[in-house]
Amino acid sequence: MGQTLKALLQTRWGDDWLIGPSSQEFWQRLSELTPVFATYRESCGSHTPGVLIAEPDPLQFLATCMAAWSEGCTVVLVNPRWSDRERQQVQALVNPKWDAPVGLKIKSYPCQVAASQPGQILIPTGGSSGQIKFAVHSWDTLNVSIEGFRSHFGVGAVQSYCVLPLFHVSGLMQALRVLASGGCLALQSYSDLKGGKRAALPSGGFLSLVPTQLQELLALGGEFIPWLRSFRAVLLGGAPAWRSLLDQAQADQIPVALTYGMTETAAQVATLLPEEFLAGHRSSGRPLPHVNLTILNDQGQPQRSGQPGKIVIRSNSLAQGYLPSAGAAIAANSLTTDDIGYLNDGGYLYIVGRSSTKIITGGENVFPEEIEAVLLATGWVSDACVVGLPCDHWGQRLCALVVINSPNLLHDLPDRLRSRLAPYKLPKQWILISALPRTAQGKLSRPQSLALAQKILGMDG
Repeated sequence: MGQTLKALLQTRWGDDWLIGPSSQEFWQRLSELTPVFATYRESCGSHTPGVLIAEPDPLQFLATCMAAWSEGCTVVLVNPRWSDRERQQVQALVNPKWDAPVGLKIKSYPCQVAASQPGQILIPTGGSSGQIKFAVHSWDTLNVSIEGFRSHFGVGAVQSYCVLPLFHVSGLMQALRVLASGGCLALQSYSDLKGGKRAALPSGGFLSLVPTQLQELLALGGEFIPWLRSFRAVLLGGAPAWRSLLDQAQADQIPVALTYGMTETAAQVATLLPEEFLAGHRSSGRPLPHVNLTILNDQGQPQRSGQPGKIVIRSNSLAQGYLPSAGAAIAANSLTTDDIGYLNDGGYLYIVGRSSTKIITGGENVFPEEIEAVLLATGWVSDACVVGLPCDHWGQRLCALVVINSPNLLHDLPDRLRSRLAPYKLPKQWILISALPRTAQGKLSRPQSLALAQKILGMDG
């Protein structure tokens, strides 16, 4: 499986690998913190010590995480900006001692992780439900993903420009790819980037964005366009990207790499290569070398090419389980996802929607993600959520909650959709709203959106 994290840190010790924060300060902090966590581990005896990290400073986060993890602690990552509601959930799961940090001047706290093994790392996840859970990974599972990424793109040293949170898998994996491969990591807040400050990353690097970030940078234009073009790939994931955004990126010759993956898979398991995107492909690409994808029907049988079904992922990069335990959701390096998609004859993956969000209206299956993407593609809508309202006639009636750039456009919006959607996919109810409810992880909360729609329409009594 290659060298351990501890050995890797020794191999790279003293390297000038950070751009933005000081590499020298990182190594200094790491050398100070490593014995602190070694002492803490020894004080726990045979019990595997847990360490919760809630550190907002990127350099301090990296040094703390690497020190605790390499010393065999079970590391628990959390969003330092979580509210009391999320902290209460974390409290119930790992019981952190907020009043007794491990070491001075670092936001890391002793905690208890049931049945943990030395060197595990728990990365927060949680879909639209808003309930926090952790995917349990190890250095080995994450390293499999790192090597698969390098092989898929044919790169040696990975150079990465990170504007995403390091406590998310999308940010953490950028740092680990760089560290493991001998590359450089530029760390910057997205707000600073949008404000025009740009770090100097070696050529051929990777930038990771969510679709709304790419939209904002393209809208800024100017020097952002040649800057975006300069990357080996602009990895795009985290949410479905709409057609007009992708067409604009192609017209501007931005080397977009559409990705499919999740916290449980240690980031992407399928990725479209930039050259394929620029040639007009709009899939999520082919599986990475360390991944096997299967599409199954409702009876658990493999689907033919082009036939949608549940996506099943087999890989050694899969998490070892969940906290709290989610039963057999991840077993024997196999994960049956909630995602619906299909593989074409060329082995390219296309995402249709999520099984749990499917709406059945008039006997037809509708995936709200498709309608939302069409709404966003009009350019009139900045955010959208489609829900299914209870209906005696249709079973469920489609309702669209939209954040619209100009309220006067709402009257004409249904007509804009008629040529782009089948009649049964057209919303029958429209609600204009200033902002949609989101989870602590920033994902659209469909349950809260449905409850809000019912309240606005007087259906919650």
